[in-house]
Amino acid sequence: MKKVVMRHLFLVLLMSVLAACKPAVEANKLVATDITGADFGQTLSLTDHTGKPRTLAEFKGKAVALFFGYTHCPDVCPTTMADLKQTMKLLGPRADELQVLFVTLDPERDTQEVLAKFVPSFDARFIGLRGSVEEIAATAKTFKIFASKVQSEGKSGYTIDHSAGMYVFDKAGKIRLYINYGEKPADMAGDIKQIL
Repeated sequence: MKKVVMRHLFLVLLMSVLAACKPAVEANKLVATDITGADFGQTLSLTDHTGKPRTLAEFKGKAVALFFGYTHCPDVCPTTMADLKQTMKLLGPRADELQVLFVTLDPERDTQEVLAKFVPSFDARFIGLRGSVEEIAATAKTFKIFASKVQSEGKSGYTIDHSAGMYVFDKAGKIRLYINYGEKPADMAGDIKQIL
């Protein structure tokens, strides 16, 4: 009889321990797609909105959120930048461990001056990057970003259809996550905290 009672107590204790562990396991679940070990998007070399040459390597020691877009974008790009601004707020003091990089897909219109007004308007720590048409095309290809100019009748003359997600690199400079467009800032912050 004692053995049965002891087994029963052991099972109750084991179930309690497993139940207590369950939230911790769920807390580590990523919302973004884990692309750890991907062999693309290892580097870039562009000019920032202040005119300074930049590479991914110089941000080692910080996580990096890398987003490709353009300043004349009517919806996806400003929404994503606003979501990143909110994500930074949710990261609190850890926000300084994340560098947001916005790479323009429209270097013809997104001059250094245009990027300097647009990108830091969301957060002064955000950096806008640009290059020649050829440099941007090569960088987009390196990161498997689709971008296509579409003529329109509006005053801008064209829009750009483009991939809308973003990449997150860890502090060692390794690509780790792909975050789909429209993810909630709270989910992005949760995933980024795991990378930090």
